[in-house]
Amino acid sequence: MFEKILIANRGEIACRIIDTARALGVKTVAVYSEADAMARHVEMADEAVLIGPAEVSQSYLKAETILEVARKTGAQAVHPGYGFLSENADFAEKCAAAGIAFIGPPASAIRAMGLKDAAKAMMVEAGVPVVPGYHEESQDPDLLAAEAEKIGYPVLIKAVAGGGGKGMRQVDRAEEFPAGLASAMREGQSAFGDARVLIEKYLTKPRHIEIQVFADSHGNAVHLFERDCSLQRRHQKVIEEAPAPDMPLAMREAMGAAAVAATKAIGYVGAGTIEFIADVSDGLKEYAFYFMEMNTRLQVEHPVTEMITGQDLVQWQLLVAAGEELPCRQEDLGISGHSFEVRLYAEDPANDFLPATGTLVRLQEPSTNKTVRIDTGVRQGDVISPFYDPMIAKLIVWDENRDKALRKLRLALADYQVAGVATNLDFLSKISAHPAFAAKELDTGFIDRFKEDLIPGQPLPTDEDFALAVLHILLTRDAVSLRELAESSDPYSPWNDLHGWRLNDTGHDDFVFSVGDEEISLIVYYEKTGFRLALPSGDLQVSGSLQRDGTLTAIIGDHKLTAAVAAVGSKLIVMQAGRQVEIVQVVDDFENTGSEVGAGVVTAPMPGKVIQLFTESGAAVAKGDPLIVMEAMKMEHTLVAAADGVITDIFHEIGDQVDEGTLLISIEVEGAE
Repeated sequence: MFEKILIANRGEIACRIIDTARALGVKTVAVYSEADAMARHVEMADEAVLIGPAEVSQSYLKAETILEVARKTGAQAVHPGYGFLSENADFAEKCAAAGIAFIGPPASAIRAMGLKDAAKAMMVEAGVPVVPGYHEESQDPDLLAAEAEKIGYPVLIKAVAGGGGKGMRQVDRAEEFPAGLASAMREGQSAFGDARVLIEKYLTKPRHIEIQVFADSHGNAVHLFERDCSLQRRHQKVIEEAPAPDMPLAMREAMGAAAVAATKAIGYVGAGTIEFIADVSDGLKEYAFYFMEMNTRLQVEHPVTEMITGQDLVQWQLLVAAGEELPCRQEDLGISGHSFEVRLYAEDPANDFLPATGTLVRLQEPSTNKTVRIDTGVRQGDVISPFYDPMIAKLIVWDENRDKALRKLRLALADYQVAGVATNLDFLSKISAHPAFAAKELDTGFIDRFKEDLIPGQPLPTDEDFALAVLHILLTRDAVSLRELAESSDPYSPWNDLHGWRLNDTGHDDFVFSVGDEEISLIVYYEKTGFRLALPSGDLQVSGSLQRDGTLTAIIGDHKLTAAVAAVGSKLIVMQAGRQVEIVQVVDDFENTGSEVGAGVVTAPMPGKVIQLFTESGAAVAKGDPLIVMEAMKMEHTLVAAADGVITDIFHEIGDQVDEGTLLISIEVEGAE
């Protein structure tokens, strides 16, 4: 076994690898960018070395710099995690040339599976079924359009070097093909340095089922059963589970055998995943599945496999990379229970899932144990930056069957509290509670089909929410007052009393909150037993205490409860029992400071780069017309006109890097005064 390894990654996967390495007595070296100087993985590792600025091209993708750090620190191996250099064949070769083990497959296997067209040709030779499509070399747009017509719409355009949903476009009609092709090529070039694409038949009711495989350098190969990753949006996984619901034994055996055959066909070594797409228009059948691609690395969703098999896949990786045989043979492996993984992201489901940035003002996690696990790379107070994937954490649960595991997932999600950035927490909770999800009505169209149920809009605050918000303000103010009193030269002065003290009047305070376009005025009266809150709907007696960790224990009327309130500027985020509500406190300092944004302007919804313009000054546009394309976190986002009008100004050019809220385009709206 190695004595020291370098982890060429960041975030939750770096922390995950450190956990296993520590358990094995292996020392770890972390690398970090300037933006990650205070990151959790840097704190956890035995050593940490700065490798460059925040941009990945100048830090986490600098192969030579990382190898130099490995040499200087005496690391015997490099674990690439996932993403970044994990599927870079040149990096694997450079490691070998430097006498440093690459904890992953050989470069030849990475190259064989790295290009989707070549990989599918190899799978056909190995007898593995593939989806009908065009996998040839020519990239002539007219030829590709003709091939799409032959295959029959709808089709899927996929970057040959792609992954993670990048460089992938579904096209339903011939007239949409040119724009979809251009966008997929552009995104493929940006994300992978390769604009080439392939075209496949798009199955209208597919399930995404993948097989975890493992092979060693002694000729042994096994599969560790399947994961169902059908719940996706924009071809990116949202919830994974293992085993796949209602998977017939014959199909499991057929898919496992096909996956092992594919693994052996390319001389694979290490952890890998064979991704299949299953046509479930007539249910799961052992003859109706097709090879999609092979990921030549550890997958984000590997924990669900670990939970149902009892195996540590990172430990397996280290053992195999050190030249040892696989710890188990196929007959030693079995499935126990059921597991779910959800990916908690800083993103805004109500705003088309745009990535969010900011400080994690509050991050309270569910309690963990052997059946509830959290893989994370951040802590409360950390910043979600625009430079990297906006994942906050992975929540993984296990129980003896799917129903019990799903109930455990719902309870754990209800215990999560996150404030400071927009997240998909409520979205995940609604999926886990949806009757169709419980009923195993799964396919890749699930989220689009139930979108209105899953993204219903911002919930309105209740009287209880207002009471919690006011109680938080008052108790926080009390805590500050007590600290100041301890330092006061006249601690008995009535002017030190923050409880609305007035000469010849009952102590009270007025609060104004904004909900949408409505302002709500509340009065708090200070009484010996607590506070009396006068709401438009009536009075509420309120009391409580604020813990050092921010937990609020409250009694509202006759209801005792535990909650939390996080202040983010003028916003108060009320979190209780899995529900999160935003209330804006109207304070003089915050009034009229924001610029009005309406149909006449287009602003950047997130930090990113302008990569395409569809219009020019003086051009007439209609509501819904595409105006500008931004790239953020390697994904394209097209911004459209909110109303009919004429373009008056374009403030940025292609290639400009802009911050969230930056004015991009102004429009003279038709009919506006």
